[in-house]
Amino acid sequence: MNLSVRSLWHTWTSLRCEKKGFGNLSSVVKLKTFLAKSSGSQSRTAFSWTLGISKSFSLCSTVQSYTSLGKPNMETTILLPPQTVSGMMELDRGAFQKEISVPNVTVKSNVISNVMKCLKKYLLKLEKSKPVRTAADDADKKEILLNPILVKSFEVIKKELGEVIGKDDTTFGYTQITLGYENWKAEDILKAVLPANQEGAQSFSIVGHILHLNLREHLLPYKTLIGEVYLDKVPNISMVVNKVNTIDSTYRNFQMEILGGTGDTLVTVKENGCSFTMDFARVYWNPRLSTEHSRVVGKLQHGDVLYDVMAGVGPFAVPAGRKKCYVLANDLNPDSFDALVKNCTKNKVVERVKCFNMDGHDFIQTTLKADLIQRWKDPYFVGGVHITMNLPALAVTFLSSFQGLMSGVQEVSQDVELPVVHVYMFTKETADDVAIGQVAENLGYLSKPSEAAGGGEVLQDDALHSDTLQSCEKSKKSHRSYESLKRHVQEVIHVRQVAPNKAMMRVSFQLPLEVLLEGSHEEPLCKKLKLS
Repeated sequence: MNLSVRSLWHTWTSLRCEKKGFGNLSSVVKLKTFLAKSSGSQSRTAFSWTLGISKSFSLCSTVQSYTSLGKPNMETTILLPPQTVSGMMELDRGAFQKEISVPNVTVKSNVISNVMKCLKKYLLKLEKSKPVRTAADDADKKEILLNPILVKSFEVIKKELGEVIGKDDTTFGYTQITLGYENWKAEDILKAVLPANQEGAQSFSIVGHILHLNLREHLLPYKTLIGEVYLDKVPNISMVVNKVNTIDSTYRNFQMEILGGTGDTLVTVKENGCSFTMDFARVYWNPRLSTEHSRVVGKLQHGDVLYDVMAGVGPFAVPAGRKKCYVLANDLNPDSFDALVKNCTKNKVVERVKCFNMDGHDFIQTTLKADLIQRWKDPYFVGGVHITMNLPALAVTFLSSFQGLMSGVQEVSQDVELPVVHVYMFTKETADDVAIGQVAENLGYLSKPSEAAGGGEVLQDDALHSDTLQSCEKSKKSHRSYESLKRHVQEVIHVRQVAPNKAMMRVSFQLPLEVLLEGSHEEPLCKKLKLS
């Protein structure tokens, strides 16, 4: 923290201490987070979003790591699990028990409501524990347990209460309480047990009744314990699974091992007003993509056409059908295809969504081509045309199927409704030019020179001699430069960060007519300009 930020922090905290003792804790935490960001350090942000019964989480702790204003009178770890559980590999719930001393205020029952309003921010808040209980020695009085980290002295509490209570009716003191496994959330338990500063178990997805983890190798010795903790702590789940290999690029599914619980892997989730049923062990589903699915479907209008080349179980196709779009949905995975058909029936869109179980290249070159020609020939068709290609590991390579797709077709004129393609990919960087460069390469365009892309996109192969470049210049694609493609790009979206050097990106662009008419299914020489 630099000097100016440090001064601001000390000035602010001093004012708060003078005025309100410890002041408003949430304001303290917010300011500290802001200052941490200002000083260049990283701050952890906990988040969660709910998608019907499909959710993604990054856990936050029950007990925040507060820094007391002034010198604390107790260790800030007092409300955390005992350090003796560190390194535990077989879950022993009894080992988490500990006794602590906490401040309390005892008042008459008839004033408890007013007292609670004054002391709300100082209450001891733990899982499965109520901060207010009947006094042991007087049934007409209530004992209020306070957070020992926040309460520096009872003078602060007396000042907060003011004239709300009578001095003779109120007592202040300390009481012993016993904390146990049930008083902490999964985050607290796992943080206490797992190796220090080792991440990898706090982020998970919930798909139906299944909690899904991607455990890193260093956490595998603790995997059984992790599964048991989540089963204990996360409501409405009956199985915890861990991905044991990378996603299969062909069928977009992964092998998984059960860490805890029982039951089958058939799940039902809700997303964007639709219900999807699938075998989670045999198809791909990621609840973190809900916003992206909604974003793309939001671009569709009543009467539009959607060609979904890698449809999965239908997160684009089904809601598009509900918007009264005409949809051709395809997936190579027979399990995904089966789920897609059933989900169309369940969501009552079978009249508007036709399903296919084909290779993506074949689907584009036969089914999509034939249907698009019919749209162009129909004088009454006034809708838009969209193509979704959501297979980030491979989707851009399928763009080559559009090269020369309409070559020799007599019905093609210069004023046809050209499709807007929404293609997904993985990139090392999130710069627009990096993602567009992948599209350019696979559509047969010259890629952008590396120096114009900020040093991170396209590099020329040392073996690519000047005569090869000259032959490209003389070819039909001589004017199909990176810049000419970029004029067709409507949007580049960073969908999510999969890993530190792996981003999921979407490029939405209008498919150029020159690609459909002048391309070739043979790999052009210009594609020797590879992405770095």
